[in-house]
Amino acid sequence: MRVGLFTDSYFPQISGVATSIRTLALELEKLGHEVFIFTTTDPNADVDHERNIIRLQSIPFVSLAERKIVLKGVFAAYLIAKEYDLDIIHTQTEFGMGILGKMVAAQLRIPVIHTLHTKYEDYVYYIAKGRLIRPSMVKYIIRNFLRGTEAIICPSEMVLETVNSYGVTLPKRVIPTGIEIDRFKRDDIKPEETAKLRVELGLAENEIMLLSLSRIAAEKNIQAVIHALPDILEEFPVKLVIVGHGPYAENLKELVKELELTDKVVFTGPVENEKTAYYYKAADFFISASTSETQGLTYLEAMAAGTRVLAAKNPYLSELINDDEFGQLFIGDDDLAEVTKKAIRDLHPIDKDKFEKKLYEISAENFAKKVYLFYIDTIIEYNNLKSIEAERFPMKMEDTIRQMPVTVKRSLKREQIRAKYFARKASKLAKNLQSYVKIDKDKEQD
Repeated sequence: MRVGLFTDSYFPQISGVATSIRTLALELEKLGHEVFIFTTTDPNADVDHERNIIRLQSIPFVSLAERKIVLKGVFAAYLIAKEYDLDIIHTQTEFGMGILGKMVAAQLRIPVIHTLHTKYEDYVYYIAKGRLIRPSMVKYIIRNFLRGTEAIICPSEMVLETVNSYGVTLPKRVIPTGIEIDRFKRDDIKPEETAKLRVELGLAENEIMLLSLSRIAAEKNIQAVIHALPDILEEFPVKLVIVGHGPYAENLKELVKELELTDKVVFTGPVENEKTAYYYKAADFFISASTSETQGLTYLEAMAAGTRVLAAKNPYLSELINDDEFGQLFIGDDDLAEVTKKAIRDLHPIDKDKFEKKLYEISAENFAKKVYLFYIDTIIEYNNLKSIEAERFPMKMEDTIRQMPVTVKRSLKREQIRAKYFARKASKLAKNLQSYVKIDKDKEQD
């Protein structure tokens, strides 16, 4: 199968969407399929060494300079996609490249599947500080975009509920994004290495390490974890390690000072992707109070590393963390401290059998197989509908003519009579020409 993935966000931009797309592309290729990624330009991209990545000219997105939207290249994308003979297009954004993907699919007459990655109600503030788009407008934007697509992938039950609340009636399937297990399981990382990292982070031997790893933004709700620390510290010696960077970092640092927690919170700044597994394995718990995640790949990464998760309860996480072996969920910020203390009290080695079963469930391989099966179902349904439309077309024409006003019918009849007249005239002229040709040939023979 030949698949075209259309996205506004891709490496070297760092985001959960970019990671999800790369994971899907790599795993589909392992299954023997060809994948072409249509995305935006990036000055930091190593285009000379990129394979099957088509970058179209783009500009920074409103209020999010690190994100891009395509500027032009509709015809170029169409020609390239036509040359690659794509079987299906999978859009990953509702903006520039997503719209372009739909246009290309319409021209090629192939189906489009869309993945809704983002709960935009929590992010509209970043677009002109909320003055351009309001949360109440999101459902109309999404619904409008989904016209012209054949199906939608929801990364979690929470996204499915959101899409249903928008009134979307397209075929839907919940397929959580998987991760490359080997990148985080990392049996090669020795206990001495994680112990060394803990010392570098300033952890005492008896301290419990709580790890937060994400873009540092208000909607990630790291502030709730910081507010809960004094309560947790009354019973257990803990240290919060915050990995990442973002617009809200300075606010969090000020909060830590106000609460006099400077010796209990460590800000590492951004960490290279290759090093994140060390932080996951060094931690006792991965903790997140975010309520804006549609899936949250960091939860999966922590679990793959063998680290329990403490997180704000939602339908997606309730299904993912369905056993205390993998972590615990809290309901609201007020519940955070108590659940964390309970988890620390119950801390014990993870059951290996349950762990291995969960690893396959969250694996990239399982993810890609489920997406591929949905591609197949969508292509079959799309082709069936096209066949039905083709069969119904003559009947539709009859119905259309039958419903026409009398004047239009008369006009059509006159056109038919004129067409027959000119056809007879053309036929007569053709016969005359044939006779002239015959005369000329006879002369040549003489």
